[in-house]
Amino acid sequence: MAYLCLIRHGESLWNAENRFTGWVDVPLTDKGRKEAMHAGELLKKEGIKFDVAYTSVLSRAIETLELCLKSMQVNMPIIKDAHLNERHYGDLQGLNKAETAKRYGDEQVHLWRRSYDVAPPNGESLKDTQKRTVPFFENCILTDIKMGKNVLVVAHGNSLRSIVMYLEKISEKDIPLLEIPTGVPIVYELDSEGNVKSKKLLER
Repeated sequence: MAYLCLIRHGESLWNAENRFTGWVDVPLTDKGRKEAMHAGELLKKEGIKFDVAYTSVLSRAIETLELCLKSMQVNMPIIKDAHLNERHYGDLQGLNKAETAKRYGDEQVHLWRRSYDVAPPNGESLKDTQKRTVPFFENCILTDIKMGKNVLVVAHGNSLRSIVMYLEKISEKDIPLLEIPTGVPIVYELDSEGNVKSKKLLER
């Protein structure tokens, strides 16, 4: 058995401004930094010894991981990879979500944001995102898990949604209901084949 912890980065500047972010590299807010530190405190209390950490190449995820490790008072190998980046929001990147809904309609924006296979203009759907996150997860993260290593992953709302969908075998119909809150550790216990044996959210 091994542990896998998934954390969505703390609140970013564009989260606070209600903008589509995608691959734009925006920093954390002060609230986001506090969320990251608190996530580390929760994991320290949990007492899991992690062997390796993975994150995207975007600074909001990297900083969240660094603050989390600082709060845990630990060091470990860190692997940064663009396969874990947030989904690319295409032409919507930088736009205010409420204003975009007024322009295109609530239903259309909801489809772009929450559906499995409807992509925003010139962007990625969750299905597209999963085509890069899941092979990386299987080839790298799951390989570590099968070797008995405990793995910490700090990434983004949709890159993590795509991985959770795979892990928990969530259907395309049900995936729009899945929310990944910022800064909340999701701890899985996995068997040697990568099957989920337990799941726990470390609430604030």
